[in-house]
Amino acid sequence: MRIFSGIQPTGRKHLGNYIGAIRQYVEGQDRGDPAIYSIVDLHATSVSYDPGALPRYVYDTTAMLLAAGLDPARCILFRQSDVKEHTELAWLLTSVTAHGDLNRMHQFKDKSAQQRELLSAGLFLYPVLMAADVLAYRAHEVPVGDDQRQHVELTRGIAERFNATYGDVLVAPEHRIPKVGARIMDLQDPSRKMSTTASEERGLIFVDDDEGAIVKKLKSAVTDSGSEVRRAEDKPGITNLIDILAAIRGVGPEAIEREFSNSRYGDFKVAVADAVTTYLAPVRERYAQLRPDEAALEVTLRVGAERARQLASETMVDVRAAMGIGARGPV
Repeated sequence: MRIFSGIQPTGRKHLGNYIGAIRQYVEGQDRGDPAIYSIVDLHATSVSYDPGALPRYVYDTTAMLLAAGLDPARCILFRQSDVKEHTELAWLLTSVTAHGDLNRMHQFKDKSAQQRELLSAGLFLYPVLMAADVLAYRAHEVPVGDDQRQHVELTRGIAERFNATYGDVLVAPEHRIPKVGARIMDLQDPSRKMSTTASEERGLIFVDDDEGAIVKKLKSAVTDSGSEVRRAEDKPGITNLIDILAAIRGVGPEAIEREFSNSRYGDFKVAVADAVTTYLAPVRERYAQLRPDEAALEVTLRVGAERARQLASETMVDVRAAMGIGARGPV
């Protein structure tokens, strides 16, 4: 079974990224044959960004993935823009992508509202490039957070329409979303997910935050006027903290509710802070060791790109032939 997932190089990674996606990557590298992970720098260009900072963010993300436990000997880790087959396939897939489907993408609606100077065509076509990222490797499984569910479903639809139109060439993938912690929310505004671009820093726990910063942020996390540690629609803040602790411990939220049924919010926040700091400490320490050596990080990405290109190029031979694109036979 092939596994593929991509992660944007949007600077420092937060707890939502780690629980919702990165942790799945580490688990998947021993199930995938192979497990393929891409730092999707091309996606970062679909909105306003800093070209000077982007290469640095790529290295930040690479070091974080390695610190979390990805092993280049057990998976393929590469930079998206180093494999040109992604962009070629994205263009070819537009022929079987419905304009209406792209209009219905939730993330396009959310992100387009934030673009004040230019609403780019790249943002609109973002899901097609994401589909190409996955379909180029004929991946069977895509580990993602809950916010990417719609994009993976669109990818399935594109693959199925391509196969119905041109022949059975592509694999329609399934998403893999964690049962607990799939959507970690902003600590200051628990009505929206934790996000590097949309959240203020007080609402984010960065993986490389020091212990003091983590404790301070969790102690000041927004809850409600009640006192019971239980999940409820009208208790989004405490529900979020329950989900965080459950994900870290690898148990169901009900177990957390039972354990802290007689606890006050303040005591519960301390318990969550202790768990989060302990959980992230080894990753933070390993990241600090790996991040300074950019030459080594670059070697990892380039070696990974060579391996990825071999797989993607095989897919493109079949796609081009099925679509009647390019030369046929010797010229």
